[in-house]
Amino acid sequence: MSLEIIGMIGAKREGTGKKGAEVHVIGGGIDGDYITEFAQAHEKSGFDKVLVGYTSSSADGFIVAMHAAANTKHLGYLIAHRPGFVSPTVLARKAATFDQLTNGRIALHIISGGGDTEQRRDGDYETHDSRYERSGEFIKVLKNLWSQSEPLTHHGHFYKFENAKSDFQCFQEPHIPIYFGGASEAALSVGAETCDVYALWGEPRKEVKKKIIDFKKRVKATGRNPETIRFSISTRPIVAETESEAWDKAYHTLESVLQSGQRSMHGTADERLESVGSQRLVDFAAAGDVLDDRLYMPIAAAAGGAGNTTALVGTPEQVVESLIKYYKLGCTTLLIRGFDPYNDTIYWGKELIPLLRDEVNKYLKSNVVTAHA
Repeated sequence: MSLEIIGMIGAKREGTGKKGAEVHVIGGGIDGDYITEFAQAHEKSGFDKVLVGYTSSSADGFIVAMHAAANTKHLGYLIAHRPGFVSPTVLARKAATFDQLTNGRIALHIISGGGDTEQRRDGDYETHDSRYERSGEFIKVLKNLWSQSEPLTHHGHFYKFENAKSDFQCFQEPHIPIYFGGASEAALSVGAETCDVYALWGEPRKEVKKKIIDFKKRVKATGRNPETIRFSISTRPIVAETESEAWDKAYHTLESVLQSGQRSMHGTADERLESVGSQRLVDFAAAGDVLDDRLYMPIAAAAGGAGNTTALVGTPEQVVESLIKYYKLGCTTLLIRGFDPYNDTIYWGKELIPLLRDEVNKYLKSNVVTAHA
């Protein structure tokens, strides 16, 4: 399967800017010129898409993505969206409008929540499992609205409407792809029933392999074809011309995170550890500073299990070697973003991303030759 490389953009340069480590890309206000510059840097560096995140205080992801799309030609936008605040009938038309106006440059990452305190800022008082149940209903409604030409009436637990319709369909067929993540039982059940791409954090490869096998079994149990599901892995490369320089950067990044006290934007430490995924990262970090070949865990531990804070450290060749191993496990979408977000985006386009694509192409060609031998 073809490789998809996803980065991440924010609406305003954060914290220490170009000189220090940034755990988070979203938040901090809006700068239209920076959005344009950041998106264009990703496009020039060879990314396929960029994630546009969501918090209860940050700029609206759809508007940020639409601004970026108007100033880029080919880059796609994976827009994070939390169900509960916008009717699925409205969101279906909103997303399909974006899809049509950009000729298919949108995907949705459905986020069920960011901790009780953060959810309540927007007036959401549903429990953890209830939020996932709501997400499942939300995604099913979206897909039904996108696939049916006749008006749709729905009487569910969270949403009720009558004769909903749209005058147009998605540009992409059969519809806009849905990305989804979560490590809890509630998340796994909903994801297996509904998502097109299941997103994992950067865990040790042995654990990623186990999760992929388990998730495919869950998908099959719902009656869906598990071979139609794609998998995404998220990690933070820390890359330099030499391995020793890369490790120096990793240690400096950890020191910067510790000194700045950067933590997850999604609630307190206790709330983050309500997340099964966050708790898993903390547990893995306790097992060792470096797992597999070069999976660096202390930054994830320092960030309290915040998502996408495990790092792959080394030269471009070494980091690509590790990323390819995830790809061979079935993670054909690689979501990578740096702790120096803007500069890393440009730097990776010079060697890391071209090398990564070359290695995937070699792997695919070798498989074709083997299959026809």
